[in-house]
Amino acid sequence: MDSEIICIFASSIQKGHSAHNSKKDNMSDLEDLRKAIVQFTQERDWDQFHNGKDLALALSIEAAELNELFLWKEAKEVNVEKVKEELADVFNYAILIADKYGLDIKQIVLDKIKRNAEKYPIDKAFGSAKKYNEL
Repeated sequence: MDSEIICIFASSIQKGHSAHNSKKDNMSDLEDLRKAIVQFTQERDWDQFHNGKDLALALSIEAAELNELFLWKEAKEVNVEKVKEELADVFNYAILIADKYGLDIKQIVLDKIKRNAEKYPIDKAFGSAKKYNEL
């Protein structure tokens, strides 16, 4: 990522945006992140390659690379630095997909949590790994 973009994002963090601030600040951090990712791709004229299908394929490939880090190992043996790299790639592509379709990341995640809460009520799902149709 260009140093200018990193500086913009770092500046927003230094101004007091952190995990301990309000939800509104956290969402503005997410919007800053989205803008930085979009700017990064636009500066390289990569938008021409970023259709929904190819972004989804790229996300899947990066998720597979993340999975590969855990293959044939105990979870505690994983290289956390490599996990950070691959997870960042997964987030980047997920954010680009949301941007491509004009989706509000906060809203789609909250909507999904609500649907999952209906499928997995606490009184039935607490401490269980069963799928909703098996509860």
